[in-house]
Amino acid sequence: MGTVEQTCCIVGIGESPLGLVPHSSSLNLTTHALTQALADAGLSHRDIDGCLSKPPYQEPTFLFTDALAATCGLRLRYGHDLHAGGCTPILALGNAVRAIQAGLCHTVLVAFGENWLSYTKAPYPTHGKLHWGYEDWEEPFGLIGPPAGYALAAKRHMHRYGTTSEQLGMIAVTQRQHALLKDGAQMRRPLLLSDYLRAPWIVEPFRVPDCSLVSDYGGAFILTTLERAKDLRHQPVIVLGYGESHPHRYLMCEEEITRCGAVESGPAALQMAGVTLAEVDFAELYDSFTYTVLVQLEDYGFCAKGEGGAFVENGRIGLGGELPVNTHGGLLSQAHADGILHVTEAVKQLRGQAGARQVPNAHIGLVSGGAGVLAVHASLLLGVE
Repeated sequence: MGTVEQTCCIVGIGESPLGLVPHSSSLNLTTHALTQALADAGLSHRDIDGCLSKPPYQEPTFLFTDALAATCGLRLRYGHDLHAGGCTPILALGNAVRAIQAGLCHTVLVAFGENWLSYTKAPYPTHGKLHWGYEDWEEPFGLIGPPAGYALAAKRHMHRYGTTSEQLGMIAVTQRQHALLKDGAQMRRPLLLSDYLRAPWIVEPFRVPDCSLVSDYGGAFILTTLERAKDLRHQPVIVLGYGESHPHRYLMCEEEITRCGAVESGPAALQMAGVTLAEVDFAELYDSFTYTVLVQLEDYGFCAKGEGGAFVENGRIGLGGELPVNTHGGLLSQAHADGILHVTEAVKQLRGQAGARQVPNAHIGLVSGGAGVLAVHASLLLGVE
């Protein structure tokens, strides 16, 4: 620790209620999490001079970050909208660190939320919708949405390396066990491997528990300098390193679909942090699907290529295992929050505030984000002294 990059830290985190939160807009959920983060840090809105947010999927809004700031009484010297799906929190953190180091601001709030589940149950008129791109370049040829693309990659992995449905199921089962220890998690019913194997198909090889949830959520975290953090409420969680990779936009443009951008962003983050994988105590891995977790375990280097299936067996990724993964339940069982709750969970683990989910003596955590169909990948290493 202590390189020139490691001058910033997370000093506050916040989360909204999760799952189905009736009568809440995306802005409501975001402001709820934002308020919680300020209280957690012991700061007020007057202490924030930077903000980054993600416009909602269901209602893309011009200058959403500025609308959020105006709602919450923030007076910004630095602010942007940033929309990179599940990579957004890590890319936003990277941008915030650079802005702080450049002297553009001193304390940056990253916050966003979505009322996606409420919207699916009671759609309302919007000012427009996000254009995904798949409508033009993949869906006309039968690759319908991200589930089909990830399923294609998973089937190729199974064909090449012998990965089994039971191994994918162990990821879903383990993360459900973690979610049962997390207050407010969306999925509260235990999941056995036998339950998983009886679950309906979404698109082979994915059953329902293989796929991330649809959720209402809000999440937030606050970054500032280590010097400023000395006066605040909690032990600072230091930004050790981060990296990103943009291997393709559409899966059909990728020659090798059994890998992801972690092969590039992971080494970049580790090099910046000055640590090795052996020093990582837990991993909050972006889990749009069970396969997403498995391929990252390989591409980060926790196991050899093709051995991800064997790696997730025998409790290795559970609490008390060799590498606890998604200790909050992740997108598969806590809530689909585009990765921001992976960051807040990592902070809780490093502060020692995770309760029954706590990883003993946690000092370094890996957080990842993903966007598109294995299209963009971001890696973050956080730690405490």
